[in-house]
Amino acid sequence: MTEHVTTRAAADSEHRAAMEVARDTPSEHVPRHVSSHDVRARMSGGSVMGQFNNRLAVLITRAVGTMWAAYLFVMISLVSFPAALNAFLQGDTVTGITWLSQSFLQLVLLPIIIVGQNVISASQDARAEADHETLTALHTLNVRQLHLLEQQHKILELLEQQRA
Repeated sequence: MTEHVTTRAAADSEHRAAMEVARDTPSEHVPRHVSSHDVRARMSGGSVMGQFNNRLAVLITRAVGTMWAAYLFVMISLVSFPAALNAFLQGDTVTGITWLSQSFLQLVLLPIIIVGQNVISASQDARAEADHETLTALHTLNVRQLHLLEQQHKILELLEQQRA
């Protein structure tokens, strides 16, 4: 846990330093693209255990976060449905509500929510990449404009020196 905090603090200080350099010398700033691979070390640290935890979490999330998992969980929850329905019909509403909330809703909604989050995340990643491309192009244009302005300033200085 301390490695995660240390890694996060280092990343924050690196970000602050990079922001200061970008503000002080914008013409020298080079845009960078941050991918999910770059962020993984920040999440659980760069240690072997942190890397293992990241890989295991991603593996489980990918396995559970599919519609096939949702279908499987529906089938699993339906195994206990007859007993829950029978208990509910005999007046045991707690068993019926417990089955509905614990067996069905939690089990089935979990992978569906993960699938939805994956769709949202993919669209956000695509927008971030498009924004990065646009900002890189704008940055390049800005650097060129600054270079032209510097050249124009030098020309004006030379013309004023010749005039004087």
